[in-house]
Amino acid sequence: MLNRRIIVIAGTVLTALAVPLNSYAKDDPAGGSAHCGQFTCQVEVDVPGQAGGQAGGSGSTGGTGSSDGGDPSDEKVCTYKLADPQPLAGSLDWEGHEPGDGAVYEQTCGWGGVADDTIVRMVWLADPPPQETVDPAVLAQRAVDSMVLLGPDVASPRGSGKYTVGVPMWMWVNQSATTYGPNSASASAGGITVTAIAKVSKIVWAMGDGASVTCTGPGTPYTSSAGMAQSPTCGHVYSKISGSAQSGKFPVTATSTWTINWQGGGQAGQLTEVRQTNVQVAVGEVQVVR
Repeated sequence: MLNRRIIVIAGTVLTALAVPLNSYAKDDPAGGSAHCGQFTCQVEVDVPGQAGGQAGGSGSTGGTGSSDGGDPSDEKVCTYKLADPQPLAGSLDWEGHEPGDGAVYEQTCGWGGVADDTIVRMVWLADPPPQETVDPAVLAQRAVDSMVLLGPDVASPRGSGKYTVGVPMWMWVNQSATTYGPNSASASAGGITVTAIAKVSKIVWAMGDGASVTCTGPGTPYTSSAGMAQSPTCGHVYSKISGSAQSGKFPVTATSTWTINWQGGGQAGQLTEVRQTNVQVAVGEVQVVR
């Protein structure tokens, strides 16, 4: 579905493009049209992938809406700022009205928290626009979507390592903002700012031999002084070799759960994200030399 949006281009830009500044209206055979006045030019363009009718119009106050599936990240959020100074009489921004009859506002609308999907234009309104109602939970999801949250950065077990049946395996991960946290981001709209902080709350290890190990921390790195002791925080002991597994290795999957706490706009909440990392682990028997 196509959505027609209006973009206002200043006269100085039109001059650079060698576009005459005298008033005219011209239809674009590609599906858009342009309406130009002395100082500004409104260009209507058809944008794929956005549901809804033409935005704006005399007396319009904008608002919020969702696209095709109601995904909150696709909601439109518009804010208004009184143009100061007001445009000169006869400007296209007055939409046929005279100064003193209502006012002209700068309208900014964004979709889904995508920086490249923001429309800024001048609109005439008969009355001051109502305060835009913004759902802090929607802003929280936008903040999370802007984060880079990856699967565990597995330090042990190593895909290149060789492990032994019956010998305790210590498991741990490297910690960074993108693989373990904390990771933070903010999103703003309608005068509200929401900040979200993400951190891995647990890692579930599927060991490939049918066993599953849940670790609530990053694990403890092994040191030679530990000898044959088991890991105090995150470990596993294989009871069979990996020779019968595909490629002769156990497919180990480390699944991290990111817990995201957010607050802003007088509200607070929690979100979760899940990420995975896969490692192939070879497990054999102790070779006795006689």
